[in-house]
Amino acid sequence: MAPALRLTPGLSAITPAFADDAPNGLKWRHGLSTYGEIKYPADFKRYDYVKPDAPKGGVVRLFQPGTYDSFNLVVAGLKGSVSAAVARIYDSLMEASLDEPDTYYGELAEAAAFPDDFSYVIYRLRPGSRWHDGKPVTPEDVIFSFEAWKANSPMFSAYYRHIVKAEKIGDRDVKFTFDSAGNRELPMITGQLTILPKHWWEGTDAQGKKRDITASTLEPPLGSGPYRIKEFVAGRSVVLERVKDYWGKDIPIAIGQNNFDELRYEYFRDDTVAREALKADQFDWYGERSAKEWASAYDVPPVREKRLLKELFTVRNQGRMQGWVFNLRRPKFADPRLRRAFNYAFDFEEMNRVLSTGDYHRDSSYFDGIPDLMATGLPEGKELEILETVRDKVPPEVFTTPYKDPVGGTPENVRANLREATRLLKDAGFEIRDRKLVDSSGQPFTVEILGNSGDSGMERIALFYKPSLERLGITVNLRAVDTVQYQNRVREYDFEMVTQVWGQSISPGNEQRDNFGSQAADRPGSNNLPGIKNPAVDAIIERIIFANSRADQVAAAKALDRVLLWNFYLVPHFNYDKQRYVYWDRFSHPDPLPKYAVSGFPNLWWYDADKAAKLKRS
Repeated sequence: MAPALRLTPGLSAITPAFADDAPNGLKWRHGLSTYGEIKYPADFKRYDYVKPDAPKGGVVRLFQPGTYDSFNLVVAGLKGSVSAAVARIYDSLMEASLDEPDTYYGELAEAAAFPDDFSYVIYRLRPGSRWHDGKPVTPEDVIFSFEAWKANSPMFSAYYRHIVKAEKIGDRDVKFTFDSAGNRELPMITGQLTILPKHWWEGTDAQGKKRDITASTLEPPLGSGPYRIKEFVAGRSVVLERVKDYWGKDIPIAIGQNNFDELRYEYFRDDTVAREALKADQFDWYGERSAKEWASAYDVPPVREKRLLKELFTVRNQGRMQGWVFNLRRPKFADPRLRRAFNYAFDFEEMNRVLSTGDYHRDSSYFDGIPDLMATGLPEGKELEILETVRDKVPPEVFTTPYKDPVGGTPENVRANLREATRLLKDAGFEIRDRKLVDSSGQPFTVEILGNSGDSGMERIALFYKPSLERLGITVNLRAVDTVQYQNRVREYDFEMVTQVWGQSISPGNEQRDNFGSQAADRPGSNNLPGIKNPAVDAIIERIIFANSRADQVAAAKALDRVLLWNFYLVPHFNYDKQRYVYWDRFSHPDPLPKYAVSGFPNLWWYDADKAAKLKRS
């Protein structure tokens, strides 16, 4: 999500005509890269991985879990349950290439320029870029968008914390000024900004009511992207239609993409119902999250006849950590020994065998899936140097003991793990009275694990976990609530334990403040669900952000990983390096797909009329 900027003097300017046109003697760049040289030259016509003459047309019906009650992306972290569909109506300043690890090329912006000290960046908008109402995209829109995201989005207020000013400096030029030099990724992540129409948000709706960007809304917003909202049924479905006169359809990054005439998002509150709807051909594409269901739920005629296809796509573009996080804002979770005991109570190996057909591996890193960022063995070299600067603020095991999750799977291992958990609880001041765990004041220890009623997979895992905690004398309450209530409780930190997933890019950076930084701990809607307030973590995050080389960035990421693990902020779940999809065989895609696309659906795919005709006849 947050590529750290690594640009070399060898990067070409966008065109010779622009070479001397940038302010302050700078040069325009058509692409920004994490690691230096970029693949596509300034005059590239399209990405190599697309089918440039892919047919346009057809409809695809997409599954979405839960429900929605808003189209306002800006307040997604604070208010309402926002439809995933609405992101497709907007453009950003730049777009990521899918066959390079972290490279961005111009979308609304045709070029960027910045000085050697990374103290500011200038973006130049493309001539001809326009909103769906025909009005041009302007620097005023860019400035309005930056200020709206930073003021109202918990995530972006942290992400863009070091951008202190956005100003118009030309007819198509916007300058973003940073609070200090040396933050090498800021020029690039500025380009990820989704641009909103100032004139629309500052106008009035059909009833004459002034629009409010700080509120949730079901009024279809104005966009500039390849799709717009055609129709919707609140909470149940959204239909997007392709914009036939989309301003950007011929720019290099758009060729061969956005091929469907309609994208229909169908919402289901229950995965079991959704699977049956898929088999009945009520929608086309389903991401299967359950290994058990993947193995057992699709022995049906359409699958056997290869009309309904199952396909695994390898994930190479991100890492992640998933687990039950403790709400550290509750004093009951203050002792890391108690938190560690919870980990010893989780028999992952047996859960993996019984519930998941053995497909998963246990998460042992906050960067699981990105090997060079994962802390392994004992710290050494640059990582050790970084950790030495916070030695008095981290557990001593950081320096002496490689982190490992407990291993279950056999009766002997389970008994040993529960004995160790009991020891840790005793050391933390707990004891067993009448088969209940009580604290030093004699109060029984209880915990509520909050879940989303639409996520039956997580509920099964929590039900598996509950008896092990009860063997330690812990009273466990499992509570599943509807999607909207769940989101509201999580964003207000009204929980004791809840499942959290942190996604990580190949090149981490400013987003780590929102994930783990102290300033995000009490800000509603942040990704710091545990409420981590750790000066060592804060200091290491700054080392990631201000790294001067990829080697320094890797070392700091490993140090962060190690410190997070040894503080036991969560009970790690599991990971899988593939995504499972089930879909009806009426679509085609470029072969091969780009390395970092996963499935690339629906952007790179197209409706295949010949396949659809065969499917209809079968």
